[in-house]
Amino acid sequence: MQSVAAALERLGDLAASPTISRLANVFAGAGHELALVGGPVRDAFLNRPTHDLDFTTDATPDQILRLVKPISDAQWDIGRAFGTIGAVMDGETVEITTYRADSYDGETRKPDVVFGTSLEDDLLRRDFTVNSLALRLPAVTLIDPSGGIDDLLAGVLRTPSTPEVSFGDDPLRMLRAARFTAQLGFRLDSDTANAMDGMSESIRIISAERVGEEISKLLLADNPRAGIEVLMQSGLAQIVLPEIPGLQLETDEHHHHKDVYQHTLTVLEQAIGYEKSRGRLDPAGDLIVRLAALLHDIGKPATRKLEPGGVVSFYHHDVVGAKLAKKRLRALRFDNDTINAVARLVELHLRFFGYTEGAWTDSAVRRYVRDAGSQLERLHILTRADVTTRNRRKADALGFAYDDLEARIAGLAEREEIDAVRPDLDGEQIMVILGVTPGPEVGEAYRYLLEQRLDDGPIGAEEATRRLLAWWAARAEVPPTP
Repeated sequence: MQSVAAALERLGDLAASPTISRLANVFAGAGHELALVGGPVRDAFLNRPTHDLDFTTDATPDQILRLVKPISDAQWDIGRAFGTIGAVMDGETVEITTYRADSYDGETRKPDVVFGTSLEDDLLRRDFTVNSLALRLPAVTLIDPSGGIDDLLAGVLRTPSTPEVSFGDDPLRMLRAARFTAQLGFRLDSDTANAMDGMSESIRIISAERVGEEISKLLLADNPRAGIEVLMQSGLAQIVLPEIPGLQLETDEHHHHKDVYQHTLTVLEQAIGYEKSRGRLDPAGDLIVRLAALLHDIGKPATRKLEPGGVVSFYHHDVVGAKLAKKRLRALRFDNDTINAVARLVELHLRFFGYTEGAWTDSAVRRYVRDAGSQLERLHILTRADVTTRNRRKADALGFAYDDLEARIAGLAEREEIDAVRPDLDGEQIMVILGVTPGPEVGEAYRYLLEQRLDDGPIGAEEATRRLLAWWAARAEVPPTP
């Protein structure tokens, strides 16, 4: 957190930038108000980088468009019905929205859009006081009608109006509260937390897409654990991610196992650590890794079995969990690539643990790489993160074993181009050798040669041809099943 003086200096520098000063002067020259609002002002106090430039004004959407066209490279009005016009100025994206004074019916999240005339009134209808700050331009005057600066300094999330009114207007704000605790490291004030607890059911009127977007933003924050804990404490998780509360399995005096919920949060934190330390994925965070870490054990409640001798088993929870992950992510309208990648990681997350039980052959290592496919680096991260034992000797042994596996993968990759495992003959060559046309037989032959490649590594075209012809002859001798 910066001092108020330092934040104001930073805001002054921001206001003096060519894009903002030019925009401010154009609006002032036309007799309209303009203010930088929300995130950019808040982030100046938090010493965080500014990614978006959001403005608010008393000008109507038509007037905004007329003013920005001569000074921008591109414009769009997809949000015109809600008063928002977007533009690109000198490579920077800006969004300008007419003051709002909406009303809600309490049945849906869609408001009756009403344009307002006052900056202060517009700010008071926003989600949290820390986002209800504005910098009036070109005068560079800070506007704070709800005590947002005090809440910033205290690290508190509080609504400008009563939380019952705010969340009643827009229940999505409850998910945003969880997300901001993860992003900003703030805590909820008691009234806000109590209101979320009592109003969690109203989140059901929010579209699945918007819920999924907020969960994604939460998981990509610096500390997603804090946001997940807010979802759990408020009851929102039971509605939007019911598999996570389901991880709080009951125990009894005879059967003991790790707290699966706490284990999951630790795996998520450790996966983020590996993301950063390995440096091979998006430095802004990898959503697929984080979703897989959060969901990797959701098959355990359905597969939990109390065994004799005080043992709890979860046989096949990887396979069951992969199906449940697909179902949940589809319900939240994630894209198919993300759904399939996460489900694959959940399905494979236990595969490595067989490596410690006995040396894998090169064939087993090739199959591990083949099955992971494009998700191999993410599987490395998830598997390493899944080791949460407090037994240092056991943790070290698992870590060394995985180091060994990665070294073997690297060695095979260098010798055999393992990341692109293909048979030694392609489909065209198979058809010529066997004298067949495109059809199911070509696919069968291709799969046979792929298995040979996985078992023995590169065998060359001559040996592959010999094996293919022998397989084809043997196949012809086997009578069809009646």
